Amino acid sequence: MSSKRIVQCCCCIAGGGPAGMMLGYLMARAGVETVVLEKHKDFLRDFRGDTVHPSTTQIMQDLGLLEEFLKVPHQKVDHLGGDFGGEKVTLVDFSQLKTPCPYIAFMPQWDFLNFIAEKGKLLPKLTILMEANVTALLHESERVVGVQAETPEGPMEVRATLTVGADGRSSTVRAAAGLVVEDEHAAIDVFWFRVEKNDAEMEGVSMHSNGGKFLITIDRQAYLQCAYVVNKGGAEEIHVRGLEAFRHDVAVAAPELRASVNELAKWDDVKLLRVSVDRLIKWSAPGMLCIGDAAHTMSPVGGVGINLAVQDAVATANLLSVPLREGRLTDAMVEKVQARRLWPAKVVQTFQGAVQKNLLKPALAGKLSKMPLIFRIASRSRWMQGMAARFVGLGVRQERVRWKAF
Repeated sequence: MSSKRIVQCCCCIAGGGPAGMMLGYLMARAGVETVVLEKHKDFLRDFRGDTVHPSTTQIMQDLGLLEEFLKVPHQKVDHLGGDFGGEKVTLVDFSQLKTPCPYIAFMPQWDFLNFIAEKGKLLPKLTILMEANVTALLHESERVVGVQAETPEGPMEVRATLTVGADGRSSTVRAAAGLVVEDEHAAIDVFWFRVEKNDAEMEGVSMHSNGGKFLITIDRQAYLQCAYVVNKGGAEEIHVRGLEAFRHDVAVAAPELRASVNELAKWDDVKLLRVSVDRLIKWSAPGMLCIGDAAHTMSPVGGVGINLAVQDAVATANLLSVPLREGRLTDAMVEKVQARRLWPAKVVQTFQGAVQKNLLKPALAGKLSKMPLIFRIASRSRWMQGMAARFVGLGVRQERVRWKAF
């Protein structure tokens, strides 16, 4: 019987998503011996967000990586719009932002993560372990001192001064730590699919509200990525009604798709994303911390999840990398991450809840026959479009990389 492999480091990160990979890179760049464990063999996943907001491209510039990053294939979207009962408007104008990239870059998340991983390989302090599934926490004297993981080579332990759960909305780390989750009760679910782009006017990102149906379309040049929004629990009824009825409903929401929606030949062409919104009451315990979706699961409204996760990672590295490297990290220091990042998470979740209550639910109930007044005002105000762009694109507490490479 082979012996269990044991790895020692300063920072152990469970999860190779945006929060985990960015934190791993930043910690290693700051001279902290870091291990990232990702349970899958690659980064290819369904329902991973493809939106890279201006806040994230600003981080890439801070790291001196922006020029290379922008060579990764992506699309630029500098405005968000809406179609309400046939009336089309612009609501958010990112081109007004004074940032290196005043637009949303649509890039497959696996390309984003692969880019960070490739750059991370150049850092001697960073180890990325693929197919390493974290199964439990290690404890000593009521402190978390690392994780247990399963790998193709057998079980292993990673022992660390600080263990970070960046393993998403179904976080093993937060469950094993017994951290209490506060459910914010998402009101929607989303059917996700793609169709051919036949209408040249369907550019950028647009909301379509017609006849009690609500659809979001994202122009991916060769095709349209579509998110059909339904009330929480309504997916089963839609399946019972059948695919033909679903295609009809999509065409009601966006008549421009009446022809291309027939490409949906079977339910396998349509994926259901069950939306959850929650937040940890306390993000840390002695020896460990949760960030990103593991700390605060977001609704897809605004597409801000990946960017909040990156901001969490930057704040964590700014606050903890130096004391961790110097061997003087305390639990009180770790708690400062929540103190800094809780407010942005709450603001975004409150905003998403307001959108659900005041836009999505009335639209799905057929009570949104015309454009909401606030949208009508915004469509005529460049200032409001710019403020909306700042909120969505940069966030309410923008993080910048504080330390130079060690």
